[in-house]
Amino acid sequence: MKKREVIASVKDEKLVKKRRNEMIKGAISLFKQKGFHQTTTREIAKASGFSIGTLYEYIRKKEDVLYLVCDRIYDEVRERTEQDLGAHHGTIEGLRRAIAHYFRVVDELDDEVLVMYQEVKALSKESLPYVLNKELDMAAIFEHILRACVESGALQLSESEIRLFAHNIVVLGQMWAFRRWVLRKMYTLDEYIELQTEFLLRGIMEKQRV
Repeated sequence: MKKREVIASVKDEKLVKKRRNEMIKGAISLFKQKGFHQTTTREIAKASGFSIGTLYEYIRKKEDVLYLVCDRIYDEVRERTEQDLGAHHGTIEGLRRAIAHYFRVVDELDDEVLVMYQEVKALSKESLPYVLNKELDMAAIFEHILRACVESGALQLSESEIRLFAHNIVVLGQMWAFRRWVLRKMYTLDEYIELQTEFLLRGIMEKQRV
């Protein structure tokens, strides 16, 4: 699906990125407290540290903020996994690293993850398919990594198993945000990553030994 451009009147890309990150931070806090529909663009501007006029230099409507949140989560995961794979491409170690990167992004952006799923219903019919497709793109990152492991002989998985395994990884990462109220009392992030990675890999490795 084609990426929908969020129009900005400012041409300085670095400044646009900086201001939008400030905007996302301010908006996320408000969306958590009041919900998307009860939050005004004027409140978002104030929480972001600039005027309503400045706000509209970087977005056109409130919905754009949710759209940017979804992009930010996906882009962070993609960039970190692609940067680190390198020599580990097609290996179990590479898969472990990718899972760990994803879980750490969720930890860093946990408020964004929560708000994205709580408020996604507020998006228009034009924007909603794009956001839902981002979820599929997230799974596709891991499908690609898993297929490389199959091609190298590191794993033995059918195409159907690859797709389901990829979605399992995505959901388990999100669970760290959704159930943080209890999981963070029980585990550190490193412990959670280690345990979930072992659970994910154990069944596959045992299947290969049969």
